[in-house]
Amino acid sequence: MKNNTNKITILYIIVSIILAILYREFFKIIIPSNPLAFSFINDLLFIVVSGILLRFVLHKNNIKNSEIYRKLKNTNNEIKESNERYDIVSKATSDIIWDWKILEDTMTWNKGIEAVFGYKQEEVGKSSKWWFDNIHPEDTIKMSIKLYSFIEQKTEKWQDQYRFKCADGTYKYVLDRGFILKDETGKSVRMIGAIQDITKQKEEEQRLKLLETVITHTKDSIIITEANLNEGKIPDIVYINPAFSVISGYTSDEIIGKSPEIFIGPNSNPEDHNTLIKAIKNKQECHIETLSYKKNNEPYWVNFNMLPVYNSDGELSHWVSIQRDVTEEKKQEVEKEQLIKELTQNNKDLQQFSYITSHNLRAPLSNLTGLLNLIKDIPIENQELKEIIDGFNKSTHLLNETINDLVRVIIIKDNPSIEKQSLLLKDIFEDVFSQLDFLIGLHKPIIKFNFEEVTFLNTNKSYLESILLNLLTNSIKYKSETRKLKINISAHQIENSVILIFKDNGIGIDLERNKDKIFGLYQRFHDYPDSKGLGLYLVKSQVETMGGTISIESKVDIGTTFTLTFKNK
Repeated sequence: MKNNTNKITILYIIVSIILAILYREFFKIIIPSNPLAFSFINDLLFIVVSGILLRFVLHKNNIKNSEIYRKLKNTNNEIKESNERYDIVSKATSDIIWDWKILEDTMTWNKGIEAVFGYKQEEVGKSSKWWFDNIHPEDTIKMSIKLYSFIEQKTEKWQDQYRFKCADGTYKYVLDRGFILKDETGKSVRMIGAIQDITKQKEEEQRLKLLETVITHTKDSIIITEANLNEGKIPDIVYINPAFSVISGYTSDEIIGKSPEIFIGPNSNPEDHNTLIKAIKNKQECHIETLSYKKNNEPYWVNFNMLPVYNSDGELSHWVSIQRDVTEEKKQEVEKEQLIKELTQNNKDLQQFSYITSHNLRAPLSNLTGLLNLIKDIPIENQELKEIIDGFNKSTHLLNETINDLVRVIIIKDNPSIEKQSLLLKDIFEDVFSQLDFLIGLHKPIIKFNFEEVTFLNTNKSYLESILLNLLTNSIKYKSETRKLKINISAHQIENSVILIFKDNGIGIDLERNKDKIFGLYQRFHDYPDSKGLGLYLVKSQVETMGGTISIESKVDIGTTFTLTFKNK
């Protein structure tokens, strides 16, 4: 504007001087004799003409100024609209907008820097150094090379992914894009960019890579199919993992685009196919075991799980099928069932044999017992014959006890459910002691009871008496010859269970050698003449039949402790 004013002033002075000279010469010719009139007219005309000239010049300048003003106004409006758009975009987007004046090395950031990374404006540096200092050390070199290559115009566009430090010291993954502003010489003077937080995308990407690794390396077959039925058939396959190819023999190219119905063979169960079709129609998860066929038509059993997969809009997008080859398990299951049948039959045969044997032995055994009782009344003078008859009498008695024990075992195994009743422990022990009155009187053991915590026990009377008789008899039978026999019996309540502890100071059992045989059938641990090896087996069978457990602790020449646990319901 100042230059235009100077130009107009100079032009006006030059034109005015030229006009003044011309008017003076012109009026000298017209009015030579009257100088005063000449001077007045000359000045008047000069002022009028110069005024008209000045108006013309000013008019032209106004027109030019108006055009310049209009252009400036339009430019200002465009700049204003551009700034408004920039502000709106900055507010609307979650991206961080940055502006880097390269020559001055100054940077400005929009408010997104606080929303995304937590930095307040006063914490944000004004130069590119702050920017680079907050990039993860592992990403700095790679990012810097690509950026400066772009600035030096070695690449056409710039974008990069890196990790940027937040105000709390953590890092976020970002996608950064930028473009260059250049001067008239083509030199890069300014760069504007936008940073987008892609942490969630990166985490999802890593999660998908992990899932892909699992799917690729798992030994289970995985098939992904389309969502909808194809002409009433199971949807076409879009993906199979390597494990499926190994199991079925089909390659990816051979199977993708086809329906899984090609795995159905002559012995496949049609109901399995109907179950799958129904689940697909109802968009429900499905779990079956079915017979499939490999590429070479070899049948194999698969444990088949089919799950619906939905997209972000809640629409069914695919079905994922996880299959496990259970052919070997099926074979083992069949073998197991066959073995169970055989064992069940053998058990029945053994029970029948035991019944028959015990029944058939009863009659001759009773006859022998009767004959021996008759012989007792006949005087025998031959001492050797008397010893033979006594030994025969003793053996017959032991055989009778053995048969009775076997019958009890058979009864227990054949009747797993028994009737229970609430019993007073004191009464049970009195009955047991009365049956062992002779043994107790003979050996006079010290017996202590502690039933203060528990007085009643809900169990079977006959079984409990039999258990206590066996344990007490064993304590007396296997007592130490070097010390007085002591027996401690106590009962404790723990929640809904009753713990019976039966402890003695007898000769004990070597558990290191006999731990796995303690409750076995016909197991003897001492050279005792009347030992049959049935007592502890019978005790354990009776305890377990009543829903209880039994355990043992024993040390040689120190004593034995039995712990019996019963549900007191």
